[in-house]
Amino acid sequence: MVSGASPNLKGAALMTAAMAGFAVEDLFIKKAALHLPVGQVMAMMGFGGALIFVLMTLAAREQVFPAAFVSRAMLIRSGFEVAGRLFYSLAIALTPMATTVAILQATPLVVLAGAALLFGEKVGWRRWSAVLVGFLGVMIVLRPGVEGFSVMSLLAVAGMAGFAGRDLATRAAPKSLSNRQLGILGFSMLGTAGLIVLAFSEGGLSGAAHLPDTTAAGLVLGATVFGLLGYNALTSAMRMGEVSAVTPFRYTRLVFAMILAMLILHERPDQWTLIGSAIIVCSGLYTLVRARKSRVT
Repeated sequence: MVSGASPNLKGAALMTAAMAGFAVEDLFIKKAALHLPVGQVMAMMGFGGALIFVLMTLAAREQVFPAAFVSRAMLIRSGFEVAGRLFYSLAIALTPMATTVAILQATPLVVLAGAALLFGEKVGWRRWSAVLVGFLGVMIVLRPGVEGFSVMSLLAVAGMAGFAGRDLATRAAPKSLSNRQLGILGFSMLGTAGLIVLAFSEGGLSGAAHLPDTTAAGLVLGATVFGLLGYNALTSAMRMGEVSAVTPFRYTRLVFAMILAMLILHERPDQWTLIGSAIIVCSGLYTLVRARKSRVT
């Protein structure tokens, strides 16, 4: 990266790198779930990642479990985080990766609607129209009532709703918490979600989980490493450039996911999935453009 590049350019590059990391993480999760119960994959990733963030926090001489973790805002955020991680990870493991990631791209639209309804943020009719069009794109990807519809795809919708709730709750999170401390909490919630899945699996916590072989352990390690890299790149990007300049590059995750799904998983998204994905992305980008124009005027 050129040292003289603008903060927005650096932020965009970091956001793109973060989305590539998350797409690879999804791929590793899907592969690992072929060898281990998906709940065990989530638990190993979550608590393993949390441990790494604990070590980073100690190295930075910060509190590992600050009192802010049990504030009302953080408890609400953690609840949504568990829901989002739980349902999204299940969707990645049990449904086509390209479809799951496509539905996830509607998260900013849900956050926009939530910010207007819950926090009273001003949203004009153009952006409300874009939100409705984006939801139409989700319905095209899902195609309820049509041949090819899978009830399991609703897992991705539930995961998307959980992540949107988490992002909305983050607005009220204490500013004193560092990225490392938030990482501890976030990955701990992933581990907690994994334990919940295992508890409801056949055999329960002790019966469903088993010692991973070398291949499974390597896949979980890969998912954890790329998840950590993606998380760090994402937080750095959001703090480096303007939000309106950096956020649009979140949608590159869909591009990376579809490429990996086709090349490695041999998935072939049909025309309706591609059309719906394009509608969701275009709607999201339009809301960002309108938001930026509103701030300028």
